[in-house]
Amino acid sequence: MPRYFLEVRYKGTGYAGFQTQQNAVTIQGDINKALSLLLRTDIKTIGSSRTDAGVHAVQNYVHFDLPASVKSDLIYKLNAVLSPKIAIVQIYQSSRDAHARFDAISRSYLYRVYHCKDPFLKESGYYFPYPLNENVLRETSGIIKSSTDFTSFSKRNTQVKTFQCSIIRAEWERVQDQYVFQVTANRFLRGMVRGLVGTMLKAARGKMSVEDFRRIIAAKDNRQADFSVPPQGLFLTEVKYPEGLLIRRF
Repeated sequence: MPRYFLEVRYKGTGYAGFQTQQNAVTIQGDINKALSLLLRTDIKTIGSSRTDAGVHAVQNYVHFDLPASVKSDLIYKLNAVLSPKIAIVQIYQSSRDAHARFDAISRSYLYRVYHCKDPFLKESGYYFPYPLNENVLRETSGIIKSSTDFTSFSKRNTQVKTFQCSIIRAEWERVQDQYVFQVTANRFLRGMVRGLVGTMLKAARGKMSVEDFRRIIAAKDNRQADFSVPPQGLFLTEVKYPEGLLIRRF
């Protein structure tokens, strides 16, 4: 039975997150409904990343199986029936054993903070009108890149066997009146990026020292991290797979 990957992007505003939930409107739930309607069979996709309520994605993937070949106009038809907040970018055929979640080799996130009130950024950034020490942002992001255990930045009630993550990139960039944090890793824990950003902002405001930040990582205690930054500033920007996993593009 052929397996297909959908490359999707979405605006998370108004959704209860990506993953299908009972009695809640989700990104994955809407994609499943659209696929089932158009393909005339019950489709349940598996996603690569489970973004929280209000979080956006420039790139995410789901896979599903279908006993028949998909037609080239499926992208057009899916985009016609889906909400304007969800877009299907591409469809790929993969090997039968490829897995959207487990075969991803890295994921990248971006978090946007803006200083000047801007109604156009309300749903895609965090309005934070306080002075920030850019040196502290650079120092704390450097500490993240050299760390491997992120127990302190994982929300509770997560069913994971390890809190080890390999950070490939972690850096802040100043773009006019915005601060943009970009991070890439082999895996992320639940709430990890927002916890990192909230705690770094606290340090950059002078509410804690860089050494305090270092101690929070070493403590492996999520009660010491700050998870208070809102979801709308967070974007999943890229999911990478091994070359050749996505065999055929429609």
